[in-house]
Amino acid sequence: MGALIWLASYPKSGNTWLRSFLCNLLIDAPEPADINKLANFCLGESLRRWYEPHATAPLETLSAAELARLRPAGQSDMTRAFADSVFVKTHNHLGSWAGTPLHNMAVTAGAIYVLRNPLDVVVSAHHHFNLSIDETIAMMGRSSAGTLLSATNVPEIYTDWSGHVRSWTAQPNPQLLVLRYEDLAADPVRNFGTVASFLGLRVSGERLQRAIAHSSFAALKKQEEERGFLERPDAAPAFFREGRAEQWRDALTSEQVKRIVAGHRVQMQRFGYIPVDYA
Repeated sequence: MGALIWLASYPKSGNTWLRSFLCNLLIDAPEPADINKLANFCLGESLRRWYEPHATAPLETLSAAELARLRPAGQSDMTRAFADSVFVKTHNHLGSWAGTPLHNMAVTAGAIYVLRNPLDVVVSAHHHFNLSIDETIAMMGRSSAGTLLSATNVPEIYTDWSGHVRSWTAQPNPQLLVLRYEDLAADPVRNFGTVASFLGLRVSGERLQRAIAHSSFAALKKQEEERGFLERPDAAPAFFREGRAEQWRDALTSEQVKRIVAGHRVQMQRFGYIPVDYA
């Protein structure tokens, strides 16, 4: 039994990239790890199968407060998935929902939080969620943003982009590593090396670079093209679309950029995301 290590992010901010890197680093196989088997390495926090054993009635009949109260016990069960530390993917903000914390800190060892320029998140998320750019901008500004109960998942509670980032990053903690997507892309050896060090992993440079290569955007996209990807939403033509930084410059209008900056200025300023010409 091991404590949980949260791999946290707002949607479309690099969570799958981080999971793939860690899987490849720990497995250290000559070929890239199968992206459709990431769930064998990293658990999905929102999967309803963790919570149904603790419910006294079908989940569809429960109130939000009753659903929320299932989380601590379900997450405690996750600690028994592996003998060592247990990686768990979460898109929830670090806070409470309907009166219950979204993350059980009693069984938590630490967290890695990846954030991405919201200008690029908008572009990626609009393809992922099959929304227009303007609809995506509006979603990322809603404090009620999240998902609903489905046949496979319990609700995920994002809140707005700024609130999500603030919730995870406002209080520095030695057990929390905060990473920018753009830094991972610009200098993967240095920044993924920081991830390995944070986790207490002492790996050779060769092993680190192999894991980086096996989890590169090109490698992940190639796997999806050849085998498909189970996590791709039905409405999205591809999960791995472009992956590059600053794609917003070709996709957003000046008015859309101004609206995003106006809505998220404080957190964008903190992380150096406000373009010079929109400051």
